[in-house]
Amino acid sequence: MIKVGLTGGIGSGKSTVSKILREENIPIIDADIISREVLELYPEIIEKMKTDFGLEFIDENGKLKRREFGNYIFKNKTQRHKYEKIIMPFIKTEIFKRLEKYNELGEKLCIVDAPTLIEHSIHKEMDANILVWVSREIQIDRVIKRDLLEEDQVLDRINAQMTLEEKKPKVDFIIDNSGDLKSTKEQINKILAAIKNIGRNNEKK
Repeated sequence: MIKVGLTGGIGSGKSTVSKILREENIPIIDADIISREVLELYPEIIEKMKTDFGLEFIDENGKLKRREFGNYIFKNKTQRHKYEKIIMPFIKTEIFKRLEKYNELGEKLCIVDAPTLIEHSIHKEMDANILVWVSREIQIDRVIKRDLLEEDQVLDRINAQMTLEEKKPKVDFIIDNSGDLKSTKEQINKILAAIKNIGRNNEKK
């Protein structure tokens, strides 16, 4: 099975690209969804967070107050790294469990959709990697409109990630998502054809 990493930055339109790929009946492993699911699957994460961050970000039902906690860690690099050290091993475990499951089911191709694919070296385990790119100006404008945030809040979130320019050399394919949907779909189709060709060549070896 060909394993493909898909990454981008906040406001780059990675979710749109992921949706298009899903419509092609390609299985998608979404790291954002997994990051929420592991809090239920592994109760020790919340327990560790209570110890390291206190009870202020945990509600009366023992659930994480995601928005409040997000606002807090996006402003504080040290605390964000502390949280990532707690949760990332569990996220990676689930990603690779699910990859193995799709492989056993006989899928030819599977996408791992992860905003911090490169930051956490998951891209090194993939056969190919795709970056969804837009300019920084478009990123800021899209997130302000989508999430109804102030510009400084948006910049906190953008600056918390590797820049899209820094990610470019780490990937095999780049989708320029600053145009219309037709342009994005055309780029996706070309990339999928190239990736499937890699798979055919591997089968011949």
